[in-house]
Amino acid sequence: MRKAVHALLLGIIAAFAVFALQGCSGNNADSPPAPAGTAEVQTDALPSFGDWLQTSVSETAKPETPITLGFSQLGKESAWRVANTASVQEAAAESGIRLVMKNAEQSQKKQFEAIRDFIQMKVDVIAIAPVVESGWEDILREVKAAGIPVVILDRSVNVKDTSLFVTTIGSNFYEEGAKAGKYLLDRLRHLPGPIRIAELQGTSGSAPSIQRGEGFRSVVSAREDMSITQSAPADFTEDKGRAIMRGFLQAPAEKRPHVLFAHNDDMALGAIDAIEEAGLKPGEDILVLSVDGSRRALEQLAAGKLNAVVECNPLIGPQLMQAAKEIMAGRTLPKRMVPPEDIFTQERAAEAVNGRKF
Repeated sequence: MRKAVHALLLGIIAAFAVFALQGCSGNNADSPPAPAGTAEVQTDALPSFGDWLQTSVSETAKPETPITLGFSQLGKESAWRVANTASVQEAAAESGIRLVMKNAEQSQKKQFEAIRDFIQMKVDVIAIAPVVESGWEDILREVKAAGIPVVILDRSVNVKDTSLFVTTIGSNFYEEGAKAGKYLLDRLRHLPGPIRIAELQGTSGSAPSIQRGEGFRSVVSAREDMSITQSAPADFTEDKGRAIMRGFLQAPAEKRPHVLFAHNDDMALGAIDAIEEAGLKPGEDILVLSVDGSRRALEQLAAGKLNAVVECNPLIGPQLMQAAKEIMAGRTLPKRMVPPEDIFTQERAAEAVNGRKF
């Protein structure tokens, strides 16, 4: 009896072992075949637990409340500014950020009012395109006290405490002026002096006007026979650029400028009208240099009425939205972010016009 029971137990154990081996085998004939084209899974290609957990959490988490961004735009004085505003609006819509924008119409007082409104609204981030460099310390302290991070867009602010803002996104205005000066030195390297330069500045006290002028002067000062003999602010507008240039051209012929450096395209375009009204040829009788790179300016460059255009990129809305997201995620940003920019000459103008967005 014992032998019979013992034999039965051995049989059961043997059968179980065979079943187990078949179940663990990858060659089980009873298993359905893998779908055609399915790659064999490699364990070293699997995500780590931390990666899996992060992915799992992100997939199951509820959508976050949209970021609210308050943006104080300084105005709509030029084609550049209009393109800059459009870039911010489009980028906000694409990124799902709620944008509250207020146009200051070239008034710092209105910018202060807008910023205080943003504080009352308890927006998540405030972006400011400052109309002028100075006078921002007190209002930025109010924003900091409210616990709202600040991004400075396009232009810069002159404050002692740089912790009052997170980052600045915008062009290197000093370098833009220097690029214009370098072009001029190279263009006129074989022309003896004296060489008289007229300058159309932007808004008095604004960062681009100050810094472009400084950058330009730092370069052209290398030639003692090259000097700025006429200079006046024209507020970055075409109408004032035309009017101021008309005044410059009232000077006697022997004191008229050989070169015009305009701090933006709109002023240069107005000045071109004034030069033609005076019976002179822009681009020939008076060399014309400007900054921005708008389509209209590049068209005039291709036509030979402008000689060089230094690019200043207004399409920085996507960078602003990304910065807002990074700030709200608690990440650290560089104190200054500068977009890539170029300088256009007549030889490259036609090609550059085709891909221009503003």
